[in-house]
Amino acid sequence: MFSADVTVRRITSSQMDSISTRKNSQGVIAVVKIPLESTADTLPQQIGNRVLLLEHIQDPGNVGTLLRSAAAFDFSGVILSTMSADPFAPKAVQASAGSLLSLWVRRTSQYLNLAEQLRRKGFKLAAMSTKGSEVSFGKYENIIVALGNEGNGLSEEVLTAADMHCRIEINDRKVESLNVAVTGALVMHAAVSGK
Repeated sequence: MFSADVTVRRITSSQMDSISTRKNSQGVIAVVKIPLESTADTLPQQIGNRVLLLEHIQDPGNVGTLLRSAAAFDFSGVILSTMSADPFAPKAVQASAGSLLSLWVRRTSQYLNLAEQLRRKGFKLAAMSTKGSEVSFGKYENIIVALGNEGNGLSEEVLTAADMHCRIEINDRKVESLNVAVTGALVMHAAVSGK
């Protein structure tokens, strides 16, 4: 179940209660060193072909849920602006169900530069926007899905740099918008399925 280089310790319920931030923990806790490269201004050597870009997503629960969805839909990495919630904050880690450890992460003020580097490598930047066309990715080999702040959406810089603007059709007579984490999951699924 555990690899040979993982130390496992059993603790009592009272010890778990004293170190866990949850009232009802699942009985498992991990101590993990935050990767130093998570704040680097450079891309990893192994980029993969699907990347999530989060610009100013402030709610750590949304960030964690988006990380979990990215892992579920086989995205390789996530680029976050520094104004986004810390993906290693307890609430974000909790919402990610630990899946953030399966992704490369870059949280940096140079997020636009990293996206441009990916575009120069052949990635298409798909920006979610209420003014976009209905989501339709076709079969892009390399894709960056960009999601913006819960209240304001993506910045003009990202929208201008984007190769396509996408939106999800909703009944706007019943709801104004979808939660960013729900939108992200739907769009990442569409990117994987080529829809």
